[in-house]
Amino acid sequence: MERRKTRQIKVGGVGIGSDYPISIQSMLCSPNGDFEAALRQTRALSDAGCDIVRLAVIDDDSLKVVEKLKKEVSVPLVADIQFDYKLALGAIDAGIDKIRLNPGNIGSEERVLKVIDKAKANHIPIRVGVNAGSISQKVLKTYGGACPEALAEDAMSHIRILEACDFHDVAVSLKASSVPMMLETYRLIAAQTDYPLHLGVTEAGTAYGGTVKSAVGIGALLSQGIGDTIRVSLTADPVEEIRAAKEILAALELRQDAAKLVSCPTCARCSVNLIDIANRVSERLSEVKKPVKIAVMGCVVNGPGEARDADIGITGAKGEGLLFRNGEVIRRVPESEIVDVLFEELDKMGAL
Repeated sequence: MERRKTRQIKVGGVGIGSDYPISIQSMLCSPNGDFEAALRQTRALSDAGCDIVRLAVIDDDSLKVVEKLKKEVSVPLVADIQFDYKLALGAIDAGIDKIRLNPGNIGSEERVLKVIDKAKANHIPIRVGVNAGSISQKVLKTYGGACPEALAEDAMSHIRILEACDFHDVAVSLKASSVPMMLETYRLIAAQTDYPLHLGVTEAGTAYGGTVKSAVGIGALLSQGIGDTIRVSLTADPVEEIRAAKEILAALELRQDAAKLVSCPTCARCSVNLIDIANRVSERLSEVKKPVKIAVMGCVVNGPGEARDADIGITGAKGEGLLFRNGEVIRRVPESEIVDVLFEELDKMGAL
């Protein structure tokens, strides 16, 4: 699929825009000021495949965490700023790689200009972030409430502030918890500007429901070539956001460096605990560092036959497991050992 052509920005060492692969983001939920907790979570996200990590910067304790994190991790960090422009200035001093900002809630134009000037001097990009719940009162009055047109207009008003200062190192997000509103809003903004877009369904929900909503919203836009970086927002461990985001990209074949898992839905022919086996394989997919296709099948009908195009796979066979590569069975093992044997073989293939 052809992606919408955009400007390009750099967040630390990660490029965002149509010239770069679609990146995955998440946000820390560790207690404010707790550096050790923030470090553990940042490393866990990075290990899971997160490209960019955001954290709320709400006071001086947050700024100290930013400064310490920058010395310990290589993944780019984004400061989420609300209301207090001084925290944006402090985050830049602390070494932040990007600022997430709603210019409309920072206060006077003078304060906004101070942030823009410092970001420009330090080559720090700004994400203009507008949510359905943060639309300015003036725009809400014009449109009679939150709607796609109101979100797009509010975002464009903030973009104009930055452009008036000759600042173009910008990404844009316009999130809503309503998937139809989110879809239409991003389509509107995509037609009005060439800045890279950060996609997401805000307040999407818990791990299951939120993943479904995010897959529908984010996936629909990506399938149309719209979107340059994504965040799946879940009320769950942030690592689950990365797993969901990778699955969305893999389903659209937009992430070529990730392993792809296929598994059958099972039927009466299945003689092993396939659901448990598939879940165990899925949980370990982050260990796989190459774009291999892995099949987990329930019986010989759906095993080496239907999954012949898989690089490697396992299938059940009367209480034991068959390990196969490119459709050819290479080993029989007890059901209890099948997942470990699969990953041993992946290691031999150089995929781990």
